[in-house]
Amino acid sequence: MSEFAAHVDRFFDELFRIDPLSATAAGRHDHDARWPDVSDAGRAAWLAWLTRWRATLEAIDPATLTTDDAIDRERLLGRLAAWTFTATELREERWDPLGWVYLMGGGLFPLIAREFAPLAERLASLAGRLEGLPAIVEAARDQLKGTVGRPVARLHAAKAAADVDGVAGLVMEGLAIAEAAADSDPAVAATLPRLRSAAAAAEASLAAFKAHLVEAVLPASAGDGRLGPELFARKLRHVLSGVDPTPEQLAAEAERSFVAVRGEMIRLARGAWSTWRPGEDPPADDGAAVRGVLDAVARDHPPADGMLEECRVQLRRIEAFCRERGVIGLADEPLAIDWTPVFLRSFGGAMLDAPGPFDHGQRTFFFVTPCDPSWPASRTESYLREQNRRQLAILTIHEAVPGHYLQAVYGHRTTSLVRAVLGDGVFAEGWAVYATQVMIDHGFGEDDPAQLLAHWKYFLRCAANAIIDVGIHVRQMTEDEAMSLMVEGAFQEEAEARAKWDRARLTSAQLSTYFVGSMAFWELERAVRSRRAAEAGAAEPAAAIPPPRVVGALGETPGFNYRQHLERVISHGELPLPQLRRVVLGD
Repeated sequence: MSEFAAHVDRFFDELFRIDPLSATAAGRHDHDARWPDVSDAGRAAWLAWLTRWRATLEAIDPATLTTDDAIDRERLLGRLAAWTFTATELREERWDPLGWVYLMGGGLFPLIAREFAPLAERLASLAGRLEGLPAIVEAARDQLKGTVGRPVARLHAAKAAADVDGVAGLVMEGLAIAEAAADSDPAVAATLPRLRSAAAAAEASLAAFKAHLVEAVLPASAGDGRLGPELFARKLRHVLSGVDPTPEQLAAEAERSFVAVRGEMIRLARGAWSTWRPGEDPPADDGAAVRGVLDAVARDHPPADGMLEECRVQLRRIEAFCRERGVIGLADEPLAIDWTPVFLRSFGGAMLDAPGPFDHGQRTFFFVTPCDPSWPASRTESYLREQNRRQLAILTIHEAVPGHYLQAVYGHRTTSLVRAVLGDGVFAEGWAVYATQVMIDHGFGEDDPAQLLAHWKYFLRCAANAIIDVGIHVRQMTEDEAMSLMVEGAFQEEAEARAKWDRARLTSAQLSTYFVGSMAFWELERAVRSRRAAEAGAAEPAAAIPPPRVVGALGETPGFNYRQHLERVISHGELPLPQLRRVVLGD
């Protein structure tokens, strides 16, 4: 083992002790019964640890390392800087109640959902975490009082009060699993009394926390979750990990893409009008023409309880297409398509939850958020129209194949511990958007203009995400402005747009990762194509790559093999895109 590799092993051993939830997520289960220390003393210890490791890594001369080790050192330093920013400047634990709900649910869910150890062993760990849950709740009550210049955010408090029931649901689910297995498993039966006692205390603590949120935190909340120009810019630098546009540069680029994609949608809609609106004259207004076709396409949606099965059908279709066209090698690691856990439903309409790199053979979850039974019929129909069959095909590509699921499987095969454990949101979301366009370029939906229109609508949403991210946190964008951009400009259904308005305020910088990452992947592909063309003897390599009409569709390039390129770029873990470029190009 090299000296740097020993450093890396010690780094993660210490990280997993100080942050047991990161250990569980990675598939290291020695600390599954514990929570991180979220007290003031725990925060001080965390900051001291960050400072010590930053000094340790900075003392290593990168010139003495291999290229791969130098990149991993750089990656660790970047993550330490991001964690330090979060702990010293962002201070979300003081003003974001929803973050506490995610912490609690994230500590319980993997122990219940993934079968990485015998049930009795996992239930013993669950009992340990349930016994520690009242202390987490008490810390949340102590911390949620705002910080200087940033009071508790009202929307975050309201969503937390609603979603904390999902954490209580996990407690009840774990207990129900234990009770169902106790008769046939003596080890589970032996754990059951402890688990019942811990569950009762945890449920009481969570009920008291919900009451505290409703009766104390929410009435006193005065924040709106907007970071403001300076704090958003600093966070954006950490989130984008070396892809460094300013917020204004990011918004300007997204706005240019928005116009180009919208133009492509107008072209497609006018060509498909007679098919989807037979007997009707097309409107003079371009936006009305697009909306008219999309409205007709949106009628073809599954029922509320049929969304999961539709995604399963689409997954089979997508995988068959990948095999037939030789797009990319597929995987056989288990993938479950299921409803989003309640504690995560404020975050988005769909998401992927992959097992850690050490949880070999465990299920990946492709979550789809269901309609809320409390919604009026009009909102339910609006949500289902947005999630029509063609849109669910695009969603399944994004979340599953070749998107997040396949990327995680490939990424976990890396031999670098740093790259296997540490994720990168720009890489992950950028890949999913990029890979969707690659599928379209390979001919997915080529005989169905409505499928192509659904794809471009999804890509238009990607650009709109970045625009409203900057708009809300930097430009003080109003709700009416955001809704107009999304509904009238990006052709989204009102239910989808309202959910995104909430999500953009609940998060910051995350919505920009889709657009920034996808553009970086295209820049990398063009660089690889140019190099392959030069190796193949092209006199002018850059001229061998045609300019895209919108994005993608780069055609044939001498020496360039698409499948090899795709498999290579996702085989190094979730590297920040500037570092991935160095690895792939050998720079």
